[in-house]
Formats: sequence, structure tokens, C-alpha cells
Amino acid sequence: MYLDLFQLTALPFRLSPDPAFLYPSAQHAAAREALDAAVRQPDGILVLTGETGAGKTTVIERFLAHLPAGIVVARLNQTQVTALGFLQGLLVQFGFAPFSMARAEMLATISAFLIEQQSAGRPVLLIVDEAQHLAPEVLEEVGRLALLAGPEGSRVLCIVLAGQPPLAELLEAPSLAAVAAEIRTRLRLTTLSAAEVAAYVQHRLDVAGAAGRVLFDEPALELAQRYTGGMPRLINTLCDTALAHAYEQHLDHVGATEVQGAIASLQWVEYAARPKPVRRPLPTAALEPIEPVEPVAPQLPVSVREAPVGYLQVSLDGRVVAALQLRRGRVLIGRTSENDLQIDSTYVSRHHCQLTIEPGSVVIEDLNSTNGLRMKGERVRRHVLADGDVVMLGQHALAYQAMPPSDANP
Repeated sequence: MYLDLFQLTALPFRLSPDPAFLYPSAQHAAAREALDAAVRQPDGILVLTGETGAGKTTVIERFLAHLPAGIVVARLNQTQVTALGFLQGLLVQFGFAPFSMARAEMLATISAFLIEQQSAGRPVLLIVDEAQHLAPEVLEEVGRLALLAGPEGSRVLCIVLAGQPPLAELLEAPSLAAVAAEIRTRLRLTTLSAAEVAAYVQHRLDVAGAAGRVLFDEPALELAQRYTGGMPRLINTLCDTALAHAYEQHLDHVGATEVQGAIASLQWVEYAARPKPVRRPLPTAALEPIEPVEPVAPQLPVSVREAPVGYLQVSLDGRVVAALQLRRGRVLIGRTSENDLQIDSTYVSRHHCQLTIEPGSVVIEDLNSTNGLRMKGERVRRHVLADGDVVMLGQHALAYQAMPPSDANP
């Protein structure tokens, strides 16, 4: 690795969001200030948008890393759900087991919890990542949550919706006018200017131990601007690859030749020639929430409805980030949004594993991933999940809970 050659103490251009490396551009600083203000005085919804790689997650991570003690944070990353699934995921974040609750009970529980926290002096913050995937009916629930107030009329929940630019377009739909009326702040992270690209690269190098040493010359930075368009994640990828090329040539700096070599190995075209991102249809199979059990007529046995097999809870560092209900079918799990369950981590492969769900059987299977699946420290290729099993995907823990047999009577 090139750390010794360049006298660095850490990898300066890792793709995983790291609050310590956040470059304090004017727009990123404004986003942090707006987040601070929203938590101090909840009053509607804050919307943060930007293309993939613009730094939304890093801004949020830096903001969360400096939150004062006593603030309750719920963070939802799995947004390809129905309205009931969204409410269930929120209640899981708050520490409840909502899977047998009807919608009215879930809303009452959320309201009571928020008022209790407000009375105790504990602000509650809800951050919804990848919010561009939220269905209109889910956004309507978000709008209703934003209106929840305590006995004195003050709002009890700070809501942040973070997502790609289609989120802003979605919120302009006439059918969501009531939700749009609750938006108090709209922020959009754009690409960095040429001057900011140079400052961004030097900032990350300095955080990694460069101590002011200039490792990328001006022609190298000009090429970086042309091929990344000032998009932070692309800058990280290109600069890391260029440093590797310089290392291979035993050079202690990066010039245009090394950046050109990186561009060739990445097979990139100039940023202006890149195809525009296309919004994909959202997968919904196997992600529907457990429907609350409604009274059924005597002539219609409950057994007609196929019961869910169980549910999967996804945690990171002990914090629940997603919860899915599992019905017959298949669930793909991986790093990109084309999966049924997206886990955005460098430890997770594009298509990492799959769940095959049948009544009485849930099987998890590795899809030739780089880091594999681990149970109790051992790598497994295929495993039939039992109640309470925990499977590790890198730093994320997937805990399976089987649903108890229904005791409903026809």
C-alpha cells in the first residue's frame, strides 16, 4: 500500500463516509448549520438532496458525531416499504415491537413516545436516507408525523429527508401539497468548483497526515476536475487510484500522467459525457409489512391469508437501521439500490447474498461476495436460519426472528 511512500497515516480517499474527512465547503457548512437549527427548534421537515456521491451521508455522519447527549436519533435506510412498513420501522428504532399493531395503535404509540421524550427534555430526530424511494403514501405519513405536537402545541419531532434529486421532484407533486407545506428548509449539495476540488484533495490528504505537503500537481488536479465534475465520491475514487499508480512507479507525487493512468484503468469518460442517472422502478417483492390482523367473517378462515415467516432486523454498531418482514419469495441483499435490501457499505458487495423464503424455511446464501457471510466468527456459504440467528455482513448484523404460529381463530 502507498501509505509509507507518501508518509500518510490513513487512507485519504476511502469511499466509506468518515466524518473526520468532511471538507468544510460553504454548502456543506450551511447544511450542518441547518441541521443544528432543525434539532434545536423542530418545525417541519428539512429536505437535503444531492446526486450520489455529493456528500450527503458524510454531512449527516459529521452532524450526528457532534450531537450533544440526550438527543434520541432514529435513522431509516430501508425506504422501499409501504406506509405500514415505514411506521413499523420507526417504532423498531424507538425500541418497540410493532408487528402485531394496527395502524391507529402504531400512530398512538409514536405520539405518546414523542411527547414523553419532549417532557423529559430529550429532542427526537428522524433521519430518512434514500428518501427518493419513498412512495407517496409513505410521504403522506411523514407529513402527518411532522404535525405531531405536545400539550403546549410545539412540534415533537425533527424530520430530515435525505435523498437524490428525484426526491425534490417527487415533493412537487400536486397530490403531496400538504407534505410540501410542512417543508421548512430545502438544501441541495452540488458539485465542487475547480478551486474547491484542489482544496478538497489537499484537505483529505492533510487529515491523513500530509501536513501541508502537496502530492497532486496542478495538471493532475485539472484532470481530476474534468473527469469527476467535482463530485466528491468520484474524486475519492480517482485520487486513490492515481496514488496507487504513482506508488507502482515509485513516485512521491501525482502528476497528469498518473491521473491519466488511473482514468484508463477505471475506463472513465469525462464527467460532462457521462450518461445521466435513470430512476429505476422500485422493487417491492417480499418487503411488504405484516398487515394488522383484521376481524374476518366466519366463512373466511384466517389460514387463507399466507402468514409471514418472520422478520429480519439489520443493525450497525448496535443501532437498528432496517427491519423487514419476510414472506414467501426471494430477497436480494447488496450495496446498490437495485437490491431489495440495500446496505451501503464498502464491506458489502454489489449483490452480496440472497434470502429464499418458504413457509417453515428461510435460507441465506452467499452470492460469491468478497467478504462473505459470517456466523459466530465462521464464514458460511449457505445456512438455514433458525430463530435468533445473527449473520454478519461486514459491520452489519442481520438478526432473524421467526414469527410465532398464529393463534387466531376462524
